[in-house]
Amino acid sequence: SQQKKINYQQGLQQLKEEQQNQLIESAVRSEEEERLRIAEQLHDEIGAILSAAKLHIAGIKSESLPHKEAVLYNITKELLDEAIQKVRAISHNLHSSILTNFGLNEAIKHFVNTTCSHIIQTDINLDESFTVNDSAGDISTLRLVQELVQNILKHAAPGYLNINSKFANDQLVIQIIHDGEGLSQHEFEELRYKTHGLGLRNIQNRLILLKGTIYFEKDKTSSTILLTIPKHIL
Repeated sequence: SQQKKINYQQGLQQLKEEQQNQLIESAVRSEEEERLRIAEQLHDEIGAILSAAKLHIAGIKSESLPHKEAVLYNITKELLDEAIQKVRAISHNLHSSILTNFGLNEAIKHFVNTTCSHIIQTDINLDESFTVNDSAGDISTLRLVQELVQNILKHAAPGYLNINSKFANDQLVIQIIHDGEGLSQHEFEELRYKTHGLGLRNIQNRLILLKGTIYFEKDKTSSTILLTIPKHIL
């Protein structure tokens, strides 16, 4: 009787976890669909308008303009070029087309280069032996790295960022090191379920789907984040 009771409770717990994972998976899938919709609108609508504006500006003969207007023309042209580049970069990051076409390593490199290489010093060393299976796990892994890097840039004020990966024993290990104000594992455990910690909650949801682990560590000079993801999920 006692064993049946234990088995029943274990069955309920397993069912609860499966239902939770299904809800998380549905939420993540909806998020990716929304990302794709926004990426397409940015590329097809906003990108097209900006490109048309650039063509019109290119038709202006700047050498015939008075000095003041010529300065404003050059500033406007530079701002427009920057806007086009940013829309293109945001669209690519949202769509994850680089992930689909070139793999996880190239997607991570592209994201870091377009997001922070012009702001801080970056160093990326990724294990080339890891191959992508073009699955939802690949996208979740990319989103994890994106969320973590964006949190670091927003909250930690780093001067450098180092991302390494190692694939061994059917596990992908991604290490993110920076010199900003990072988190300890204890601080992450306290913050990840709080209502204002949306980014950390998104990280937790992705980890549940990937059946992965995350570990935060910091000392006086640097902070480290260690992601471990089993290959069979990817």
